[in-house]
Amino acid sequence: MWSQFIGTILAGTINLAVAWWLLGSVENICQDNLLPPDSPWTCPGDRVFFDASVIWGLVGPKRIFGSRGNYPEMNWFFLGGAIGPIVVWLFHKAFPKQTWIPLINLPVLLGATAMMPPATPLNYNAWIIVGTIFNFFVFRYRKQWWQRYNYILSAALDAGVAFMAVLLYFSLGVENRGLKWWGTDGEHCPLASCPTAKGIVVDGCPVK
Repeated sequence: MWSQFIGTILAGTINLAVAWWLLGSVENICQDNLLPPDSPWTCPGDRVFFDASVIWGLVGPKRIFGSRGNYPEMNWFFLGGAIGPIVVWLFHKAFPKQTWIPLINLPVLLGATAMMPPATPLNYNAWIIVGTIFNFFVFRYRKQWWQRYNYILSAALDAGVAFMAVLLYFSLGVENRGLKWWGTDGEHCPLASCPTAKGIVVDGCPVK
C-alpha cells in the first residue's frame, strides 16, 4: 500500500512540475497559429479533450451526430457494439473446439480505439505485438514466468516510455538544435487542421 501511495504522490508531483515548467518555458505552447511550422508543442491530446467539451456542451450532439450534423451514420456503431459480443458468443457456441474465439474481447478492442486520437497507428501496432506475445504465447506456454514477471514487465515498459520521453526531448526535441527527424515533423498530415463542415473555404484545404 505504501509503495502505491508514494508512487502516486511522486508521479502527480513530477507531472505537475513538468507541465508547469513546459508552460513557462515553451513560448506559445499549444497555439498552432503562433508556433513554427513543424513544432512538436501543438498539444493534440488537449485539443481532443477541449473539442469533446465543445461538441457535447456547446454545439450539442444533434449538430454533430444528429439530423443537423455531418456524422449521423456513426450512430450505427452503437448497434454494432451491442451486437458484436453476441456474434462472438454465437461463434463460440457453434465452434466450441476453437479455443481462440473466447479470447476475443470486443469491449476492450473497441474501447481502446477511443484513445486513438491523438495516438497514431504505430502506438497500436506496438500494443498488439507486445500484448499478443506476453499475454497469449508466454501466458500459454510459460505460465510460471508470466505469473512472476508479467506485472513487473508492465511497470518496466511504462517506466521505459517515461525515461525515453525525457531522453528524446533533451537529445532530439530541444528547440534550436537544428536536428530534423520524424518525431519533430508535426502530425505528418497537411490536411489535419482542415475543416470538415460543408461549404467552409480555407486556403489549401478541400471543400466538401
